[in-house]
Amino acid sequence: MPRKCRKCARPAVINMRQHKLALCAEHFPEWVVNQTERFIKKYRMFTREDRVLVAVSGGKDSLALWDVLLQLGYQVDGLYLGLGIDGGLGYSDESRAMCEAFAAQHPETTLHILDIPAAYGESIPQMAARTRRGRGKPCSVCGLVKRHEMNRIAHDLGYNVLATGHNLDDEVAVLFQNTLNWQVGYLARQYPVLPEGDGFARKVKPFCRFYERETATYAIVRGIDYVYDECPFAEGATTIYYKELLNKLEADKPGAKLHFYLSFLRARDKEGLFANWQEEKVELHPCENCGQPTSAPGLCTFCRMLPEAVRPKVKLAHPLTFTPVHT
Repeated sequence: MPRKCRKCARPAVINMRQHKLALCAEHFPEWVVNQTERFIKKYRMFTREDRVLVAVSGGKDSLALWDVLLQLGYQVDGLYLGLGIDGGLGYSDESRAMCEAFAAQHPETTLHILDIPAAYGESIPQMAARTRRGRGKPCSVCGLVKRHEMNRIAHDLGYNVLATGHNLDDEVAVLFQNTLNWQVGYLARQYPVLPEGDGFARKVKPFCRFYERETATYAIVRGIDYVYDECPFAEGATTIYYKELLNKLEADKPGAKLHFYLSFLRARDKEGLFANWQEEKVELHPCENCGQPTSAPGLCTFCRMLPEAVRPKVKLAHPLTFTPVHT
């Protein structure tokens, strides 16, 4: 028997068993918006005085987050990094097109675009193939480039908060992996907010308590077009394997993932799980080339990865501002 909306008895678009809550196409987006505001305030992520830059990939989570923050009235813009994955009419081109289409529908916001191959002469796969980091898949290089460029661009453009669309499934998979390997340092730092300092912008995850199926349903109900496919290099990734295991657990015990995550945060905050753990102090200094904070001598890891002739371009690689043509 089809579920009915808890609020109005119309057909529900989603049944959230962990909350014992079914909602229709009108009330479910309202619930997501209200819950997001609740999470932002609960974890003290940012205020309306902050300038927020959302890292958008063209996927459901980041575009849905951008949409929700706009509805809530925050000062928020988007940043898309073109990674040059599968050129031509491939993955990166489709992802950029989705971000541009969203920005075109929201003239109150701005989309900044940095094309990595155009800026530095190489795509992410090409960088990976040239460097020792490129053994196997280029995921390590991709993560390094994104972390460096998001922080640098946020700093250069005057944004003090970086928001990402990580959902509960993402967070729990990482938590599960770090717990299995007892990576205490990673566990101690896993939180919905990473504070700013030492030249780094504040990093926040407003969707950290939403299941992936909830953000997908929100995007569909709101009519947000997004890239359905995963990155072509994600196949066989460890986190995907852990997600599949956790999905089996969730099917048998609805709410297990949310309970695992919230119990971890409770143990961390209220029970002092890492009270005696002290992070090793690392002395940071500005990279001699790009100025970003680094613990490496002289150049940061990102600049050392670039060919020497390309390094001066880092300070010049400012993103383009996407301006839609209205007809």
